[in-house]
Amino acid sequence: MNVAVMKTKAEQALTEAFEAVAGKLPGSAAVKERRAEAIGAFGSLGLPHRRIEEWKYTDLRANLKEALPPAIHDETPLTIAELIVALGPLAHVDAYRVAFVNGRHRAELDDTSEAAGLDVATLGKTLASASANVADTLTKSDANGAIAALNAAFMTDGAIVRVADKAMLAKPLLVVFVRAGSGKRSVSVRNFVSIGEGATATIIEAHVVLPGAAVDAQSNALTEVTVGKAATLSHIKVAVDEGKCVHLADWDVSLDADATYRGFQFSSGLGLARNEINVLYTGQGGKLDLSGAYMARAHEHIDTTLVVDHAVPHCDSRELFKGVLDGHGRGVFQGKVIVRPDAQKTDGKQMSQALMLSQDAEFDSKPELEIFADDVVCGHGTTSAELDPDMLFYCRSRGIPESEARALMIESFIGEAIDKVEHTELHTVLMTLAKNWLAGSARG
Repeated sequence: MNVAVMKTKAEQALTEAFEAVAGKLPGSAAVKERRAEAIGAFGSLGLPHRRIEEWKYTDLRANLKEALPPAIHDETPLTIAELIVALGPLAHVDAYRVAFVNGRHRAELDDTSEAAGLDVATLGKTLASASANVADTLTKSDANGAIAALNAAFMTDGAIVRVADKAMLAKPLLVVFVRAGSGKRSVSVRNFVSIGEGATATIIEAHVVLPGAAVDAQSNALTEVTVGKAATLSHIKVAVDEGKCVHLADWDVSLDADATYRGFQFSSGLGLARNEINVLYTGQGGKLDLSGAYMARAHEHIDTTLVVDHAVPHCDSRELFKGVLDGHGRGVFQGKVIVRPDAQKTDGKQMSQALMLSQDAEFDSKPELEIFADDVVCGHGTTSAELDPDMLFYCRSRGIPESEARALMIESFIGEAIDKVEHTELHTVLMTLAKNWLAGSARG
């Protein structure tokens, strides 16, 4: 007997929204066909819920009460001065820049002059003339992934970044997505990053908000990354908002032989966030250093879910994620490391830690190892704790006020993850963002 599953208000609204805007979304006939297939896939799957193991701690069907209208051809004006305000401390990083406002590229805000070895195109323009084969590549989504299917259906723009073989970028590339304007809206963007053989690059992906923008917002951002043979990429994501934004993000990373990928994610001020990271080794000798810092207060919920797939031998992986939780803030970490039967000589370590500043905070952690090879070195761990009262007493006995002592201890805790970021200016920016959050979360 087949049992019909009732659609929630948000699920119905998403399907209806697509029908209303499908003709306005960028894309050739082939792209429009793929979009229709994607929304059909979403209709079959529905929003992820707690009965799906990977979504056990982040029930999107229960938590997403409404679907905001998608931003299409948004014309909200934004000046360079306003962009600097939205970036906050990130504006101090000397970088090439590509800017998007409410999911639409704004060329007047770009700065990629003299970027030797770097080519940046925009997804919106590429979709407009995409052949069937190109459309397949640009709109592909996991057959079992409802959020990726929604992204394929609604995506409006994004950055297509190519770094030439053996190029070494003189400065980081900042790909910034700004939320601005008073209208409540949802934004879907997709990025493609390709690092050529033997190249070296740093890419910063920033999701920020202009003060005064509508508090309620929804974003769906997917980034596909390919790191070529013997190439090195440092990929840093910063997502900072004002406490009510729903932020769904996915990184899909592929590492070729002897490639090095250093990924870092910083999240704060997000009402509900789900950061998925999927890493696949396709060549021997790959090295992965994946880390992150997240901070949640009030009823904010930040979920980090990752899968590291050691499909070939002689690869290393390191993961370190740290969270600070205050009020009723909730942190979720799910980290799975898979070692395939032929992936001998794998070396993998994983650690997730949370600092609880409130009795009402919650931390759910599920580290997993699936090992099908016998000549490997792998381990994982997870901890959660409050501030050490003895250390706090020691600081106060040395004349340090309690609020300052607490801040120092929290900064030290979160700083261990931020120290993974090697770029000096960016490291300073991330510590500033952490301190700014602490200033707003100080408990006297």
